[in-house]
Amino acid sequence: MQHLASDRIANAVRDVIDFPKPGILFKDITPLLSDGALFHEAIDLFLDACKPLRPDKIVGIDARGFMFGSAVAYELGAGFIPVRKKGKLPYQTQEASYTLEYGEATVEMHIDAIAPGERIVLIDDLLATGGNSAAAAKLISQAGGHLLEVQFLIELAFLSGRKHLAPVPVKSFLTY
Repeated sequence: MQHLASDRIANAVRDVIDFPKPGILFKDITPLLSDGALFHEAIDLFLDACKPLRPDKIVGIDARGFMFGSAVAYELGAGFIPVRKKGKLPYQTQEASYTLEYGEATVEMHIDAIAPGERIVLIDDLLATGGNSAAAAKLISQAGGHLLEVQFLIELAFLSGRKHLAPVPVKSFLTY
């Protein structure tokens, strides 16, 4: 395991066997979220990585990307854009679909969420196969946003998800 995060953060990530289905080893971040100091430390990782990029907006992916992304946007004084599962946003949306090992999923973003040329950082908790992140990146591009970087608390490198995000830079704070 490689990491830029502290050992305290790394040790707070719990492995849950056979969730959400047999054969999956789930990386559970709820122990980290429930510890105020660790949650603060995790937000600071994203914040320190975002500050030099000077984003106009932070995009977070439903749902754990909201936890990290909104806190970072707040601290930076940037806007926050939710990318949600299809049918969850109340206004006109654009959508992008991606494949899962068991089917297909679609994410959406409001059509007026990003103005052309705005500087964007995309944040989520975990990079696995990269499908939902690539779909969110596509939405940002379609809106005319300039995607500066995609950031994750955790990356499962053996699944090669970052290849779906190229050529956009990817930063992960814990890599398994």
